[in-house]
Amino acid sequence: MKILVCPLNWGLGHAARCVPIIRQLITEGNDVVIAADGFPLEFLQLEFPELRFLKAPTQNVRYSTGNSQIWAMFKSIPRIFGNIFQDHCWLHRLLKQEHFDRIISDNRFGCWNKRTYSIYITHQLMVKMPPGLRLLEPIVWRLHRFFIHRYDECWIPDLAGDENFSGDLSHRYPLPENAHFIGIQSRFQQLKNIIPNYTYETVMVLSGPEPQRTIFEKQLTEKFSKDTVKSLMIQGLPQEKQTSVQVGNLTKVSHLSTQEMASLLAGAKKIIARSGYSTIMDLQALNCLDKALLIPTPGQTEQIYLAELHKKCRCPENL
Repeated sequence: MKILVCPLNWGLGHAARCVPIIRQLITEGNDVVIAADGFPLEFLQLEFPELRFLKAPTQNVRYSTGNSQIWAMFKSIPRIFGNIFQDHCWLHRLLKQEHFDRIISDNRFGCWNKRTYSIYITHQLMVKMPPGLRLLEPIVWRLHRFFIHRYDECWIPDLAGDENFSGDLSHRYPLPENAHFIGIQSRFQQLKNIIPNYTYETVMVLSGPEPQRTIFEKQLTEKFSKDTVKSLMIQGLPQEKQTSVQVGNLTKVSHLSTQEMASLLAGAKKIIARSGYSTIMDLQALNCLDKALLIPTPGQTEQIYLAELHKKCRCPENL
């Protein structure tokens, strides 16, 4: 089959968890085309240089510089709905020009078409609201269900039972009729013979929308550049040419290949990362979750919940 894969541009997590799905589709002999924008586009081009890529409409969502994202998210609501409409119209035009047998959308609400079998990927069937707005959670859940029901299937990257990794996000409310669990999805899970690299005691993995990614980088640089042991920071900035900067005992690299990153995470004594769901799945796939310090993006309710769920919530001051 000819399959179009469309990950959301909200950090690298949505693109990263599409990697094992894309690999499986290729193994099955399908013709896979990827539509993305921003860093997810650049990341997937590095992972799958042999595939064809399309430039999807840009989805530029930014966080606040402060510890609350409420106002930033409310201001983004018109843009988010505009992005949904833009995606839907873009896909409609594309399908008039080119046939696809399947569309797989990772959290891009508008990437469905009633004439093409459409699949939606999400772990966040319910959205955790900030304190004071918890009464809105059932309303937001129903709104999300509305979009999920536009698709033929909803794939949930988690386990169905009590031993799961998303908690309330995909287990609190009844599942939509078209939803089912597909298990943990990590770009590391199909790697074999990972040889741990013990060069660095601490490995930091940065991700997420700006400006919080840059703020986090500055906080960690300030601390670990003065440390007495060697540390590595993976900046989460995929680009064609890898860059590297030395700041004291801290090495900062723009990005790493999947194999290199797996080896360094396996060999590190401590891992510091945001508590994004894809990061948690990646660390679990490498059996590294027990040595991770998960630091939620300030005001990001989903990440705060996931860090507390896995009992690994830390503040930058207490690293």
